[in-house]
Amino acid sequence: MNIQIFVKSKSFDCKKAERFFKERGIKYQRIDLEDKGMSKGEYTSVKAAVGGDFHKLIDTKCKLYDKLFIAHLAYPSQIEEKLIENPGLFAAPIVRNGRAATVGVDERTWKKWIDEDGK
Repeated sequence: MNIQIFVKSKSFDCKKAERFFKERGIKYQRIDLEDKGMSKGEYTSVKAAVGGDFHKLIDTKCKLYDKLFIAHLAYPSQIEEKLIENPGLFAAPIVRNGRAATVGVDERTWKKWIDEDGK
């Protein structure tokens, strides 16, 4: 199991995700989205893992969403470009396990990963 957790430092959901893996003794790599961001390759992989819909990766409640007028951009490519340039726009936590990924707290999927890894 190769867990990466992309977090925002002040997010309670991110702390919940980290606690989930920590309590089960599962090592993970913590990546601060606001500090390090996400590479294009990581972004492409996560987007594919969540069904190819980049809208699932956007935090529509964050201040940057309104500040950058994301809802008013006409083309998906413009929105994706802004998302990669401004990692604070990402919804968090984003938890990756190899090619699989979840956005938000998804303990059911995480437990499934643990069960599959134990077999």
